[in-house]
Amino acid sequence: MRDFRKLQVWEKAHQLTLAVYKATVPFPQTELYGLTNQIRRSSASIPANIAEGCGRNTEAELARFMHIAAGSASELEYHLLLAHDLGFLPSTTYTDLHTNVTEIKRMLTSFTQKLKADR
Repeated sequence: MRDFRKLQVWEKAHQLTLAVYKATVPFPQTELYGLTNQIRRSSASIPANIAEGCGRNTEAELARFMHIAAGSASELEYHLLLAHDLGFLPSTTYTDLHTNVTEIKRMLTSFTQKLKADR
């Protein structure tokens, strides 16, 4: 069992989730249960799955949850693009969030590859 708080990828994902919540505050009220909710859920799913994987007993299970976290990151990537294209996210905010998502996806891939190599 690992302490997820000690993983740099978890910390970056947690910070991304905080930034996403802040960025979605000005979204239209009509999107509260739509796109706003989807963006927030997919962003929170990334660090949550990392944490859950760290609580599992095997490296294989940890790797599986890293894959799930990467899937949530890809989902978030699309939702951010949609929000930007709809005019809900300013370009600078979109660029910052997208850059962070891309970095987290790379980190998750590297971490998963390391886990597989260690087996």
